[in-house]
Amino acid sequence: MDRRRQQRVFVELPVKIWGVDAYARPFTQPASLRTISGHGATLQGVNAQLKPGDVVDLQYQGTQAQFRIVWLGKPGTDMHGEVGVENLTKDVQFWDFDPLRCTTAAGQG
Repeated sequence: MDRRRQQRVFVELPVKIWGVDAYARPFTQPASLRTISGHGATLQGVNAQLKPGDVVDLQYQGTQAQFRIVWLGKPGTDMHGEVGVENLTKDVQFWDFDPLRCTTAAGQG
């Protein structure tokens, strides 16, 4: 059973991520969005050592927002380097399209 509150849209969008890692060291790196929803996203290509609850900043096409780490892909699996995040900056439209409308339109096609 799927526990997700919203539908996901699969994308391939470049972002910049930065913050402080699990060892209290600042980091910045490129990554990419793999899925998005109205409240969160899945990132891929994240090398920083993070933990659930950490807060990071993301930048996409000049728009910046804060996100909380919700889950991490386990090392040694295909999901290593993937990170689930929840948008903490509710008043910022981070992507330039509506994920809910995309899933509705895809379901009608």
